[in-house]
Amino acid sequence: MFITPAVAQSFLGGEGGGGLGAFLPIILIFAVFYFLLIRPQQKKVKQHRQMLGQVKRGDRVLTGGGIIGTVTRVKENDELVVEVADGVKVNVIRGTLSDVLTRSEAPSSGGNASANGPTVVGPNDEKPAGLLGGLFGGFAPKK
Repeated sequence: MFITPAVAQSFLGGEGGGGLGAFLPIILIFAVFYFLLIRPQQKKVKQHRQMLGQVKRGDRVLTGGGIIGTVTRVKENDELVVEVADGVKVNVIRGTLSDVLTRSEAPSSGGNASANGPTVVGPNDEKPAGLLGGLFGGFAPKK
């Protein structure tokens, strides 16, 4: 009437080995997390760091606190002077900027600014290529 452990194990489907088969679900979960969460976040941080490095005088910026202003001076120690209203200037640390709303054009060789005005930079400039391109950070080529 008693069942031996070997017979009970065969009824329950236990193989007893383990090995790589036991770690396979954990490895697959980590791979999914890497491609869907970690990698896109790293790309976003890299783009934000590049954007902060390219901030220059005349750019219209959005701070982390929601204040919109124009950069009037870039100091050497990652500090910016941002004019938020006529005659009202605020010192801002470069890392606290959330976005660059418009970029000022580089002056041409004649010293005059471009006749087209500032270039608008926004999140809709580059659209992800399809569903998987949006998930994995791929972008469609510019036309």
